Amino acid sequence: MPEPLIVARGLKKRFDEFEAVKGIDVEVQPGEVFGFLGPNGAGKSSTMRMIACVSPASEGTLRLFGMDPAVDGAKIRARIGVVPQLDTLDTELSVQENLWIYGRYFDLSRAECRRRATELLEFAQLTDRADSVVEHLSGGMKRRLSIARSLINEPELLLLDEPTTGLDPQARHVLWERLYRLKQQGVTQVLTTHYMDEAEQLCDRLVVMDQGLIVAEGSPRELIDRYSTREVLELRFGAGTNDQFGPQVAGIGDRFEVLPDRVLVYADDGEAALAEAHHRGLRPESALVRRSSLEDVFLLLTGRSLAD
Repeated sequence: MPEPLIVARGLKKRFDEFEAVKGIDVEVQPGEVFGFLGPNGAGKSSTMRMIACVSPASEGTLRLFGMDPAVDGAKIRARIGVVPQLDTLDTELSVQENLWIYGRYFDLSRAECRRRATELLEFAQLTDRADSVVEHLSGGMKRRLSIARSLINEPELLLLDEPTTGLDPQARHVLWERLYRLKQQGVTQVLTTHYMDEAEQLCDRLVVMDQGLIVAEGSPRELIDRYSTREVLELRFGAGTNDQFGPQVAGIGDRFEVLPDRVLVYADDGEAALAEAHHRGLRPESALVRRSSLEDVFLLLTGRSLAD
């Protein structure tokens, strides 16, 4: 096995009296896509800022490429690319000018900046918008440009903080395809997200974080198999009435959860569970059988939805 690219042991981050990250252990292998899954406030972004060498750890050890960010921060930053949660593009400049200027920060020659920019515009499907002012781009185009800009130094490690927040479904899928291409090229990726489908699509392994702690770790499939059933039956009753129907579904599946807008029944056979619900005289306004997801895992581990 190769040496892990990232190793964190007992990593903590405090802001005055508030402890955002409460002592986590993480290893990321070269070439894998590793995810931090959790709701806002879970500690994901604070962890990413420590990994990006822009925020010092309050306690614990962190090594990237075998180096200590407190000592070798500049050397580490030269080998990573960062896509922040909010785009930091120069909106008054053109698409290609954003790439040229960013490349100069890494002491690339003007000729090399132009060469790499041409390749990255093709990768990001923005060649025809090279001369467009960034301010006039769509949200999806700006995100693709942010990723292209983060690759100008040909990084070995790419950090992405909530890469598709605010994008429409089509733009999200285009971005996923670009990130998958990078994985095929061997670029190690670490991303944060609160979208369960994004984590399932992109991540080889992930950790579920809640309130600054890691509450589960594994591949998406391993976590679903470990913590949930094969299928989930979603029952929707009248507004404000879900609580009274929860006890009536007890025993239909392995377990049930009552949420504000629906009742979830966890069972290996969702259709059989629905038939049993009807047999008990339950008449929901709507019923849906779906496969278990990472959101179900998170709900079991933390008692709340990823959207909370």
